[in-house]
Amino acid sequence: MKFIPYGHQWIDEKDIAEVVKVLKSDWITTGPKIAEFEDALSSYIGCKYAVAVNSGTSALDIAVQTLNLPAGSEVITTPFTFVATSNAILYNNLKPIFVDIEDDTRNINPEGIRKRITDKTKAISYVDYAGHPCDIEEIIEIAEEHDLYLIEDASHAIGAEYKSKKIGNFADVTVFSFHPVKHLTTGEGGAVVTNNEEFYEKLKMLRNHGIDKSALERFGPKAGWAYDLKFLGRNYRITDFQAALGISQLKKLDEFLRRRKEIVAMYNEVFGAIPEIETPIVKSYVKSAWHIYTILLNGMDRDDFFSKMRERNLGVNVHYIPIYRFSYYHEHFYNNPEDFPVTEEVFSRIVTLPLFSKMTDDEVLNVIEIVKEYKNKRR
Repeated sequence: MKFIPYGHQWIDEKDIAEVVKVLKSDWITTGPKIAEFEDALSSYIGCKYAVAVNSGTSALDIAVQTLNLPAGSEVITTPFTFVATSNAILYNNLKPIFVDIEDDTRNINPEGIRKRITDKTKAISYVDYAGHPCDIEEIIEIAEEHDLYLIEDASHAIGAEYKSKKIGNFADVTVFSFHPVKHLTTGEGGAVVTNNEEFYEKLKMLRNHGIDKSALERFGPKAGWAYDLKFLGRNYRITDFQAALGISQLKKLDEFLRRRKEIVAMYNEVFGAIPEIETPIVKSYVKSAWHIYTILLNGMDRDDFFSKMRERNLGVNVHYIPIYRFSYYHEHFYNNPEDFPVTEEVFSRIVTLPLFSKMTDDEVLNVIEIVKEYKNKRR
């Protein structure tokens, strides 16, 4: 059987044609397609502003930087995410403070947030794990009570909704990722969205070295040569041909989301009836974007399950190794795994099964049958 990855892009001829058009044009980077992509993103999400960059990690970095928090400030976040979430805090000379997760959604526990707030706490960076929005109203209430900024890492959650409102309209800044395993792709890429005009203007400069004029403003027959460096920024620019791919992909996002939900329903129908497998939940007031499909194993060894699935050409994965377990974090911060009992319990049992929009029904059924065969052999 052909290898089935846990995630994969879906690029069609229309996508390719849009990229080729840009490659044949005058502008292949820092040109008009960037703004067109940003306008399409903000229109889809329903927010005022979007700033596209070259990766989700870059988006996280400038999202944190634009808040201008005092060095040494604490930012509360989850340990059950990709390292970029907390690394972006460190890039900005801030300290990540980890809080345990909820066992049903794998999202950060709001009550845990309350317990970790100190005089040094300046922001909360929450992650919509697997595309399922957090308990956003409760987190907003905490932020307002303690005068904290909110950073929403929605790298898993473009198109997701919380109480009928699209993700990207709740936090001070919200981050999306366009890596190939995500819902839509620009190859590598990401974006920060906001409804704050001051943040928007600063974000645009931070993705371009901190310079106050874009390339479009500095080149051409009527452009002047002068510009100013307002902030210490980096080169996080995205190209026009990536933006063209993003525009084309965005037009298909709702269909991509529909197909993911359809695959999840096929999984849930079978796995929901197997006591050895705990399927993911969706709270009644959210619409999940279903970035990944994770299960918890009951009475089956996770590592053995993982290796046997890989032997059968299923690209299962584990999302995630808790950040505090990595050597760098262990050496530089005191983070005792015993302080995160839910995270540890979930981590010991979790497996990610293949889920992507291009996945065929036959591939889904193959996954189901291979998992059932493993379970039956160990009963």
